Amino acid sequence: MKTAKLIAAFVPLVLVMTACTSTGIGGGQISGAGAPEQAVAFNWKSTDGGMSGSMTAALPGLTFQGRFFQVTQTTRSEVLTPLWTHWRHGWYDWPYWVGPSPFAYPTVQFITHYSGKVVATLEAQDKQRMRCRFHLVEPVRGMAGGGEGECQLSDGRVVRADFAAQ
Repeated sequence: MKTAKLIAAFVPLVLVMTACTSTGIGGGQISGAGAPEQAVAFNWKSTDGGMSGSMTAALPGLTFQGRFFQVTQTTRSEVLTPLWTHWRHGWYDWPYWVGPSPFAYPTVQFITHYSGKVVATLEAQDKQRMRCRFHLVEPVRGMAGGGEGECQLSDGRVVRADFAAQ
């Protein structure tokens, strides 16, 4: 009897926890000076509706992993600080913030403004790095709404990426 009660209490908890998890895939092409184009496969996982989470980019023989974040009116700068590791702070050598700062939204406190901009820093086991910037199609849905963008590897090669809506 105790086991049945335990299971009855545990199953809804597991369902709630897994219902909040969203995943998705994307694809892209990597190109560089004189190098042939190669396919790149992206996977992402989020527990907050696609606003932030983990991301993997698989190239032939090399896998990058790290975190992604959608910049919103409520994003605190210290959350993004790890993204600048090994790159110029704010990626000012790789412009992304065109127009007003994403942190300068006039707002009423109970409204969240979604910039539609996602940033990510991924790293491979051999310490190669990849920084990414994506524009979302439906920012309120996070990565699940789909989008496109590009990533830059530490060796200068560029990946053009697309994410389908889930």
